[in-house]
Amino acid sequence: MHALFILFQDTMAQDSLMAMQEEATTFFDLLVEGGILMIPIFILFAIACYVIAERWLALNRSHVDPEKFLPTIENMLKSGKGGASNAMNYCDEFDKPISRIIKSGIKRLGRPLRDIEDAIDNAGKKEIFFLEKRMNWLATIAGVAPLLGFTGTVTGMIEAFMDIQSLQGNVNPSVLAGGIWEALITTAAGLIVGLIAYGFYNFLLGKINRSIFELENASADFLDLLQSPAKKENN
Repeated sequence: MHALFILFQDTMAQDSLMAMQEEATTFFDLLVEGGILMIPIFILFAIACYVIAERWLALNRSHVDPEKFLPTIENMLKSGKGGASNAMNYCDEFDKPISRIIKSGIKRLGRPLRDIEDAIDNAGKKEIFFLEKRMNWLATIAGVAPLLGFTGTVTGMIEAFMDIQSLQGNVNPSVLAGGIWEALITTAAGLIVGLIAYGFYNFLLGKINRSIFELENASADFLDLLQSPAKKENN
């Protein structure tokens, strides 16, 4: 009885393995039936995954809470001799967009306020450029992938109609299967890749816009901090 039970388990395991192999083969066959245009669509999908992962990690690493960062800078600058140097070292420890922007302003302490503002603006533009890095790739993929899919639809239907013409109208549905497969699969693949790229493009763009807003507010608060002693003296 025990031997029969073991034999039954082995049979079930083999059947499950065969079913998984058939399923994997079927999926691979679907990709093959999509034709040559599935190759650039797959390449675009791989690039999109790389950009999404890289930008997501970069944006998460670049975040610093300004409410904790700026008060520390303020205390260092008001501590007296060596405060500016300590503040720059503190910015170097963070090495984040907001710390690099503030450091560019600290380097020009003692110069006219306009020079400090220009330095902060230039540093801010540089950081925004790095925040938006490769986002144009994602936008391009969101537009190009569906077009490649539609191109596969056109070429697939052309192939189908060429088969109809070669058979002089005596068409069996199975004869047209190749063209129809290519038409449907490439369209579906292109649309899926395009939707993924477009969705994550807007998601990441929202995170970038929030980061830019925080950088602008932090820069304005830093400039107010530099003017606060003068305001007190005037009062």
